[in-house]
Amino acid sequence: MTVRETGGPELPQERRIVTALPGPRSQELEQRRRSAVAAGVASSLPAYIVAAGGGILRDADGNQLIDLGSGIAVTTVGNSNPRVVERAKEQLDAFTHTCFMVSPYEGYVEVAEALNRLTPGDHEKRTVLLNSGAEAVENAVKIARVSTGRSAVVVFDHAYHGRTNLTMAMTAKAAPYKRGFGPFAGEVHRAPMSYPYRDDAAAGTKVSGEDAAARATEMIDRQIGADQVAAIVIEPIQGEGGFIVPAEGFLPALAEYSRENGIVFIADEVQAGFGRTGAMFASEHEGVVPDLVATAKGIAGGLPLAAVTGRAEIMDAVGPGGLGGTYGGNPAAVAAALGAIEAYEQDGLVERARELGEILVQRCERLRTRFPEVGDIRGRGAMQAIELVHRDTIEPYPELAKAVAGHAAENAVLVLVTGSFGNVLRFLPPLTISDALLHEAFDVLEEAFAQALG
Repeated sequence: MTVRETGGPELPQERRIVTALPGPRSQELEQRRRSAVAAGVASSLPAYIVAAGGGILRDADGNQLIDLGSGIAVTTVGNSNPRVVERAKEQLDAFTHTCFMVSPYEGYVEVAEALNRLTPGDHEKRTVLLNSGAEAVENAVKIARVSTGRSAVVVFDHAYHGRTNLTMAMTAKAAPYKRGFGPFAGEVHRAPMSYPYRDDAAAGTKVSGEDAAARATEMIDRQIGADQVAAIVIEPIQGEGGFIVPAEGFLPALAEYSRENGIVFIADEVQAGFGRTGAMFASEHEGVVPDLVATAKGIAGGLPLAAVTGRAEIMDAVGPGGLGGTYGGNPAAVAAALGAIEAYEQDGLVERARELGEILVQRCERLRTRFPEVGDIRGRGAMQAIELVHRDTIEPYPELAKAVAGHAAENAVLVLVTGSFGNVLRFLPPLTISDALLHEAFDVLEEAFAQALG
């Protein structure tokens, strides 16, 4: 299997080690970075990328790495997907910018129509296009506050919603996302999340989704008052928090509580959305229909685009001029999004996510059989993770996660560490990766575990 690089020759879909990683050219670029780029901008991989396609990243020294990160779930349709590239090139030849708020264009409307059609529910919808996931979440909260006339926002333990002032307040993890950046926006309240692996261990029995939801809603009623809450905001599968999939019944119970109390139920589908989980949106797995859906990442195949899509009566509560932004719905980005949506729908990528999920679970189970430090396997489709713990405990083992990821990088496999405790390895391969490459990546990961654990 080969894919075309943008403006280059075919990129062979194979892992290739030419130099030690990072190689001399990447090391040179790293030296330049240190005198040019702010220290607060960190990178997981020490190799500098010059080309990418399918499941492969090629670095400045000619090494080819297997990509299990997809730019944190952005290049879900595959890096430089031909449909995305063709659409974006056509748009760039036409015009680069007018600002939709000044002089509109059809591409913005087309993407809004597609999102209104694709997001869960058959009710009438409206969409606003933005630049980033954090901007989408923040605008969803703005819309909910105007629509309800209320101010309180409920989020959850282990949540990640972004790096703006409001979304930092909504994010749970202090370091590196929040420490030193306060004071944060007010009227943000945190409820307990359904975290089956740790909930069940703490309770000594299985904690149902309904019981976990009751725990959260009782806290809302007692500490805030449901009639004060504008929105409940939740990731159907938490991303930075550690790919936590709540117990079955948790999300539907929260959605029902929201409906009963006039609360806007917002699904942050920034990381889990767009085919990644084996459904177009993760909310669909339990038949949940959010009032508002925040999207970004996989929406445009690598170009910056985000959106809020939701019930027409809620979206239209904000008056003219209340939503927007100079670059929101940039012409090239919306063209790329139309190419990405075409790929999801016409190239069988949602089904492919389910196939990849079966392979990922199989290989993760193999790791757990061999290494008891793999405490939990969780996820949906091509969004899977393993939580690492000290043997015979549930004590987080972040040192092992770091060691495995480091060994993998040295051997041309990119895997990302995540989780509130820094002890989760997450797997987000592009949906165009081959079975063979995915298996080869996990062969390297097995070697990494064996080396780290002696």
